[in-house]
Amino acid sequence: MPASSALEPAPAADVGRVDFDEFVAARSGALLRTAYLLTRDHHLAEDLLQTALTKAWFAWGRTHGNPEAYVRKILLNTYTSWWRRRWNGEDATEHLPESGVGDRTDAVDAGHDLWEAMGRLPRRQRAVVVLRYVEDLTEAQTAELMGCSVGTVKSQASKALAKLRIDPALETHEPTTTEGEAR
Repeated sequence: MPASSALEPAPAADVGRVDFDEFVAARSGALLRTAYLLTRDHHLAEDLLQTALTKAWFAWGRTHGNPEAYVRKILLNTYTSWWRRRWNGEDATEHLPESGVGDRTDAVDAGHDLWEAMGRLPRRQRAVVVLRYVEDLTEAQTAELMGCSVGTVKSQASKALAKLRIDPALETHEPTTTEGEAR
């Protein structure tokens, strides 16, 4: 018998691998953005996405219909498990770190630092804000990804937005006017 020709269909395992490779090529940028917004660190975001994609590869046969939602769910669950395990305490040191003298460029952006304000949100609220307002998912999609009710998404979003409204990093400093100039 002749060797298999290039016209024969690929084995089923190879087809799944091709679909996965195409998915990664097409959607990894958007998924990396989500991972970065959750972690606020480029290296952690790359690690998070790589871990999520590895888990997705092993379960790729179960991703019928909408593989992106499946991978986003894995991404969010992995992120959640990471911050549950991480210790958020302080490390004692013998000497205080020296504080550097800034070049005063930080003062320009200090009043409008969304990243700083997002970093102060609890992780679950940050996840809701990222999924709802950055990734533009519906409340139902966000609830499904986070494994909670739509009401929880609404309350977490409301609490997060309330905290962002009063966050000092997002204060706007409008010029003051005298009584005569206000008219």
